Amino acid sequence: MGDLFDGYGSTLAPRKTASGIPAFDEMFGASPQPGAPAQSRDAYRELYQALAQMTQEELRGRTESLASSYLAQGVTFDFAGEERPFPLDAVPRVITYDEWSHVESGVKQRVKALEAFLDDAYGRQHCVRDGVLPAGLIASSQYFYRQAAGIHSANGVRIQVSGIDLIRDENGEMRVLEDNVRVPSGVSYVISNRRMMAQTLPELFVSMRVRPVGDYPNKLLSALRASAPSGIEDPNVVVLTPGVYNSAYFEHTLLARLMGVELVEGRDLLCIGGKVFMRTTRGPKRVDVIYRRVDDEFLDPLQFRADSMLGAPGLMLAARLGNVTIANGVGNGVADDKLLYTYVPDLIRYYLAEEPILKNVDTWRLEDPGALEEVLDRLPELVVKPVDGSGGKGLVVGPDASPSELEALRQRLLADPRGWIAQPVVMLSTIPTLVEDGMRPRHADLRPFAVNDGEDVWVLPGGLTRVALPENQLVVNSSQGGGSKDTWVVGGSAPSHVEYGQGTGVSGLVADQAMTTSAISIIYPDDVPPQTSAIPIIRDGQPAPSHPPKDRPRNPEEQHQQEQHGQEEQQQQQQQQQQQAAEGGDAQC
Repeated sequence: MGDLFDGYGSTLAPRKTASGIPAFDEMFGASPQPGAPAQSRDAYRELYQALAQMTQEELRGRTESLASSYLAQGVTFDFAGEERPFPLDAVPRVITYDEWSHVESGVKQRVKALEAFLDDAYGRQHCVRDGVLPAGLIASSQYFYRQAAGIHSANGVRIQVSGIDLIRDENGEMRVLEDNVRVPSGVSYVISNRRMMAQTLPELFVSMRVRPVGDYPNKLLSALRASAPSGIEDPNVVVLTPGVYNSAYFEHTLLARLMGVELVEGRDLLCIGGKVFMRTTRGPKRVDVIYRRVDDEFLDPLQFRADSMLGAPGLMLAARLGNVTIANGVGNGVADDKLLYTYVPDLIRYYLAEEPILKNVDTWRLEDPGALEEVLDRLPELVVKPVDGSGGKGLVVGPDASPSELEALRQRLLADPRGWIAQPVVMLSTIPTLVEDGMRPRHADLRPFAVNDGEDVWVLPGGLTRVALPENQLVVNSSQGGGSKDTWVVGGSAPSHVEYGQGTGVSGLVADQAMTTSAISIIYPDDVPPQTSAIPIIRDGQPAPSHPPKDRPRNPEEQHQQEQHGQEEQQQQQQQQQQQAAEGGDAQC
């Protein structure tokens, strides 16, 4: 055996719950002691036996190769203004098929309930009439937009894509931490992680029968096409991105490429007669479905921010007239409100007449004076979150906060109890992760992605496992310095459309697992044709035809300087807006 797991365990005093229970370790029933053989859980046994043969240097070399490959491919994420390779740990997370079936059912149930709620919230609000929700909850939500009322896609779906964040508590039970139904990000890293891990540990993919993730682009495209306006036989789908300065731009480009559709910015779209068109060198081309990765308030300057340069004037009118579908639906953020999260179990019972399959984390609603009083008394032992926060921003972990931070938090809670919720410190489960000190337990969560085509909710097998790399850290978001792991769903009967190990060598294994992800490369291999014949898009900044002599400016040099200065100011403003546009879920990755 190698020394990979020698000394495994926390170098600091491990976190525990208020009742003294430590975090659930997903690979080991108990932390292995020096000199004693480790006892791995059944799901990890085969993986552990393979990894235990390696030294730290061997695994670290593979990890560094993954980072180098990601940097070369552009698989990056913006962290503190610096573009970094998305951190991928070489030790995957393993979930058995039986447990995954339970998670999958719970995610589907939750998406269906949230879909019904959004239809109700922007309609007659029966949930308020029947006393399921307080009257002011919807209207007081920052992300409730009256401009979205009455807008429906042809198949009635508002949540084409969702990401339901889960954690495994100290007892090993999966619980829902929060819902993301605006524009949840991170699926590109699921696809990229799988491609790289299939090259790193190919034999284990065959022997453990890991379920593939390569169906996602096809499922997403099918759901988008299904939401197209009525009467459109061959809908034109585009991906709308804020631009190259957005932290999730890699994901936007990857999904557009894998689906074989155009990637556009707001300046590429124009609305004429209540319809949306895309500028191309062949003239305007009708757009039927927009998979937008732009936050609501930047979408249409006629309806939201008048200074927005990321959307297109008239988009909301075209959507209201039923001439274009915007996915995910505008105004979905009201379902992401963390105060609404506390009512989702009641919404499941109300809309679906079912008991929740996945439990929430226990949560205090601070609008209740009794709950507020209790939370203020227990601030040093609780986690307090802003209801409209994302990416871990604004979150305060009581045990880690200083007295001055807690006092400042106390004043904010008293001033705006509607804007906050409180939860006990939940011990996110730990997974062995290679860090500077060697193999150590690190806290992790899970974001399964679900795609709704109006007929069924399909859940991507596995999802994105995010890891807090600093020791004892509970905030796993990449925007806060976290990393990721490939998530393996193993066991059960293999999907009929996948012939495991039938390909030639590693390349065949990668094709089995990642399927269409060969399109990640900017340069296509000779045997992999591009998925789309792109229609060149005309950019506003392209040179215009020369003026006739009589129309030329009298002072060409001065005119050129003025135009150049205006373009520079416009580019700076656009860059600032791209960085501002948190994209709802995109910033939470």
